[in-house]
Amino acid sequence: MGQPRARGRPAQPLPAPPGRLTMLHEASANEMDSTLPAVAEELLKEIKKAFQETSHVPDDLLLGLKFVFGPSAVPALDLVDQRSVTRVMSPSGRTAYQVLGSSGKLYTCYSSCHFCTCPAFGFTVLQKSESLLCKHILAVYLSQAMGACQELSVSEEQLTSILLAEEEDGG
Repeated sequence: MGQPRARGRPAQPLPAPPGRLTMLHEASANEMDSTLPAVAEELLKEIKKAFQETSHVPDDLLLGLKFVFGPSAVPALDLVDQRSVTRVMSPSGRTAYQVLGSSGKLYTCYSSCHFCTCPAFGFTVLQKSESLLCKHILAVYLSQAMGACQELSVSEEQLTSILLAEEEDGG
């Protein structure tokens, strides 16, 4: 509450004008959120290591997955098992992921900014802050860790079309 910061910890001003990015930064600034992503990242690293060594994910890491990601964990693993994740790459190196959801709809995910076009992401992650990620983004991370991503090379124009497809669908 207006108290000076401890020495050695410089203030980090937000140069961007108020808007979506600022709100996302402020939303993730509480202390619980600052520790969960590190825990989640470490868990995904452990899953990757275990999978490379044994070709399966041990029960203790599956329990950790359920603990950290809650109800998204099991459906995300199902999507990985069904090989529903496709990494879409353009010649310039731009990358997005498409996940075929359990409903049969294709969702576009951006792992670099933790965003998915599914309604659950908008509601449970952004509006209510009940989940860290939706099952589609978690499936992307798990597919990366387990080497289970399909690969699709497309032209710049095709990638642009994929990225704009959600607007054309009406949401």
